[in-house]
Amino acid sequence: MELVEDVAAYLDGDGRRDSKILSRGAALAYAAESMKLTTRLMQVASWLLVQRAVREGDMSPEAACDARYRIGERKTDGEPGHGDLPIALVEYAVRAEKLHDRVLYLDRRMYLDAPTEPDAVNPVLTQHGMLEAAFRL
Repeated sequence: MELVEDVAAYLDGDGRRDSKILSRGAALAYAAESMKLTTRLMQVASWLLVQRAVREGDMSPEAACDARYRIGERKTDGEPGHGDLPIALVEYAVRAEKLHDRVLYLDRRMYLDAPTEPDAVNPVLTQHGMLEAAFRL
């Protein structure tokens, strides 16, 4: 969440100042990159809030498995698309991509790769079934 706050402060402060001195093409790239950056960070923050809700018992783990609560794949578009973008924006974009990738890894491990527990076997019913089978012979 600290990264979200840092990015918000940058975009409202130094980033706004930096964007005003960019060329038209760079300003368009800046706008596109800042939208991608904030969208990516909001997706991560939303996923983290869902995990907190599960941990605190406000949401069931089964509900958290729903696709709408899962984090989506990131398009791999590499470095931001314009060479004149402010270095701070590029650095924030790289940090956000790394964070997104880590959260995506956790999401996949928790919800896709999680081992399914076999149905619990009731030992009494097992013994009962064995007794029935023995007396039927």
